[in-house]
Formats: sequence, structure tokens, C-alpha cells
Amino acid sequence: MTASARTLASRLLEWYRRARRDLPWRGTKDPYRIWVSEVMLQQTRVSAVVPRYEAFLERYPSVEALAAADVEDLLASWAGLGYYRRARMLSDAARRIVREHGGSLPRSHGRLRELPGIGDYTASAVASIAFDEPTPALDGNALRVLARLANERRPVLAGAGRAAVRQLAESLMAAVPKGSRGDFTQALIELGATLCTPGAPRCGACPWQASCAALSAGSVETVPSRPARRAPKRLHICAGLAVAGQDILLRQRPADSGVMPGFWELPQALGGRGDLRETGLAVPCDGRPLATFRHAITDSIFTVRVYEARPGPSSARACQWVTLAAARELPLSTITTKALARCPGGVLGAKLPAGRDQS
Repeated sequence: MTASARTLASRLLEWYRRARRDLPWRGTKDPYRIWVSEVMLQQTRVSAVVPRYEAFLERYPSVEALAAADVEDLLASWAGLGYYRRARMLSDAARRIVREHGGSLPRSHGRLRELPGIGDYTASAVASIAFDEPTPALDGNALRVLARLANERRPVLAGAGRAAVRQLAESLMAAVPKGSRGDFTQALIELGATLCTPGAPRCGACPWQASCAALSAGSVETVPSRPARRAPKRLHICAGLAVAGQDILLRQRPADSGVMPGFWELPQALGGRGDLRETGLAVPCDGRPLATFRHAITDSIFTVRVYEARPGPSSARACQWVTLAAARELPLSTITTKALARCPGGVLGAKLPAGRDQS
């Protein structure tokens, strides 16, 4: 890194204001809208968030509206974005903001961190973008950009490498003029998302190319150090589709479930078709799957097979008949949404929209 912090900050801000993508959460200083966008963007692609962001805010236009929302309706509104715990934490935090802060988000990083579901990155992003606080927000994109700028070869997710990158981020943020700290936060992330990408970075278009230590050393492709990825687990799930007219048989996950509590799903079981009988469904021994598809969750890849089934006495106690129209308004698990979309229309009579590959 050869240029001063002030020069680097100036170059980045100039590039950002010229080249940034036109995204719906940019250009606002409304803390609520910024908070919602940052939570939606956690571990979710921008392309998936863009069409959902405005619709979500239209339904929940304020902290008060979000705090008053029924959690099941909120989860249904979140369907397709994945990682549903975020929606529950939004609800919990909104209620606390109304109860303890009069409906206004706290104006500092430290106070924001006290809210449910708001970690260091989200608090830093909201504090800098909405309130111009000089607190750098370090997501994966920002960490990668700064590691390459300094040619920091150590892992940057924790430990000494993380500390070194944070110190660099703080020195750069200290050089940013008041009123531009939110732009700097977004510029750093934008640079990592569009130019300084993990593979095939576009160094020739980077505003920091002349000062990038990794580029000078020829180590851009290997910085920062990446931990070895474990091979994903490969598992099988069978789901049963019981249909009566325009009704389908669904079950609701318990409220204390560790995964997607309160969501609705087709009766299902890990393993083969025989294991599906544990749900109380009767499954023809020679029946072919109505649908087969893959579903990935974090470090697991599932092969899902959906079979036509009939309810038995035990399944009737654990499940409920739901009309297809009513099912559209429920928070459905992503596997169930995919299953309903992929089964033949003659079985369902209609199709639900397909979900994403994360739950």
C-alpha cells in the first residue's frame, strides 16, 4: 500500500459514485430501510433480494408495522430468501425498538449491537450508512478487498489476520470526510462484489490497483487465505403428497424446532420410501416418484423424492388438510415449495412458485 489513507479513500469514493449499481436500498438514510436491506443481504445474493425488498417494505413500512406483524405472516413474506431465523430476529428486534426506543433505531453501533439478531457487521453498516458513524463494516467482500490491498496472507475471518485488516479499515475510515462514511462502507463492499471478486478479479478497473500490495506481489488469486472446504454430506429425503380434491396434507414444524420452527411442510423422512411410513402415511410399494430434485443447505446436499401417499390414523393426528389457496399464504419450507412446484399439475391442480436452494 503506497498511497495515503486519505488518497485511497478519495479514489474509492470517486469510483463508487461513478460506477455503483442502482440498487433500491441506496440513496436512503432511513435507518429502518437500511437495517432491513442489510439483514436481507446476509448470506443471500443481491439478485434474490432486489425483487423482495420493496414488496417487504410495502407490507411492513415501519418498525411499528414490523413489530405488530404476526410471525407466521412475516415468515411467509420472507419465503424464498432463506435463513428464516433472520426474519424472527427482525421481529424480536422491532418489538424491542418499539418498547424501549420509541420506534426509532438506536443511533450508535454499541446500542444497535444490543438488539436481537444484530451482530457487529450489521450494527456497523447501519451506524455508518444511516448515522455517518465512522465504524467500518467488514463483510466477506470488504475483508477480501482489504486483505489484498495489504497483501495480508493470513486468514481474515479471525485471529491476527482479522485484527490487521480491521486496523487498516479503521485507518481508512478515519480519513473519510464527514457525510461520506456511509458511501465508504458501501463502496468497499461494492468493490469486492463487482471487481475484487474471489476468482478472476478485474484488477485493471480497480481504483486501488496502483496501491494494491497483492497485485504488486502477484498474489491476488491466493489472498486472503481460504480454509479448506469440507466435502458436503449427501443425504436422501422422501416426502409424501396426499391429495383430496384441492386439499393437501401438511404438517407444521414445532415451535421449538432447531430448523425452521413453525413452518409447514409435506410429511417427510430421511432415508428411502420405506422410512416415509414412519410419518403414518401409506405409500404404494411399486409407486414411482412424482418428482425428484436436489436441495442444498449449507454443507449438505439432499436428493428429495416425492411420492403419492394416503394418510393413515397416526398421520391424521399429526397433520392437517389445507387447501392449495390457503397453502400459498402459509410459510412453507423450501423443500415443500419445490415439491409442490415440481409435481405434475394433474395431481395438484395448480402450482406454487418454486423456492430457492437455502432454508
